Amino acid sequence: MRADRVFAYGAAAGLLGDLLLGDPRRGHPVAAFGRAAGAVEKVAWRDHRGWGALHTAVCAGGAVALGAVAQRVVRPSRTASVALTAAATWAVVGGTSLAREARVIGRALEAGDVEGARERLPHLCGRDPQALDADGIARAVVESVAENTSDAVVGALVWGAVGGVPGLLGFRAVNTLDAMVGHRSPRFRRYGWASARLDDVAGWPGARLTAALATVAGRDPRGAVRAWRADAGKHPSPNAGPVEASFAGALGVRLGGTLSYGGRVEHRPVLNGAGRTVAVHDIERAVRLSRRVSWLALGACVAARRIVKGRTS
Repeated sequence: MRADRVFAYGAAAGLLGDLLLGDPRRGHPVAAFGRAAGAVEKVAWRDHRGWGALHTAVCAGGAVALGAVAQRVVRPSRTASVALTAAATWAVVGGTSLAREARVIGRALEAGDVEGARERLPHLCGRDPQALDADGIARAVVESVAENTSDAVVGALVWGAVGGVPGLLGFRAVNTLDAMVGHRSPRFRRYGWASARLDDVAGWPGARLTAALATVAGRDPRGAVRAWRADAGKHPSPNAGPVEASFAGALGVRLGGTLSYGGRVEHRPVLNGAGRTVAVHDIERAVRLSRRVSWLALGACVAARRIVKGRTS
């Protein structure tokens, strides 16, 4: 079976598996990788970029190597190759968990349980929930759904289309390392520099594809394009900017503004300033948009891989 078909069948099965099963409550492969990366950090940590780069190379390189070995072992069997791709896809994407957490918070807000929503918000993002009212929590959820559509689904599919199982595992490893050490805390300002920069590079194509598909899948394509072009560059993240701006335009809401992380207040530019304030019902709208973008991304990645394969064969 051709490699493009292995990816198509395997990625579709893996994305469907995530939709039906979600993430396992125990023994998740990404959690196992996180524990291994944490163990490496305990040994390697120095307040130095070089040691951080070594940490990134060992952990991300190890994930890619594991994927390459596994892919090579199963290559003689078409069924095993598809099954491995499906398992890897299911392991690295997190669209169902993302939707589940967003909806739990949305239901709490709909019931007027703002305190319950605050308690749940850290499961989805790193905002300081105590500083947020109901509208602020809803905005944080919509922004997290937008950004994680790229990080947790589309980016992985893009790199799976490029590199098969090694691409899938490598992207999730890089993204996980960024979440662990890539933030600008005193401990990781230097040590996490390599992980943060590599995540920016790895996330670049997935973020642009996510933004483009949001303009297609949303109800206001012109608004999404307008917000993307006008406001994406204002965001401090080169990848979150296009995604959040296009989601804001597609949903007709206003994102960005003042937020707080770990006691640090940030005043971010407003995205889609012509939009209205985010309301609780926009959480469900964002989740549905995320779902549509995810399946469109699968189609786009499968088609792109087949076109490239056809030209090179």
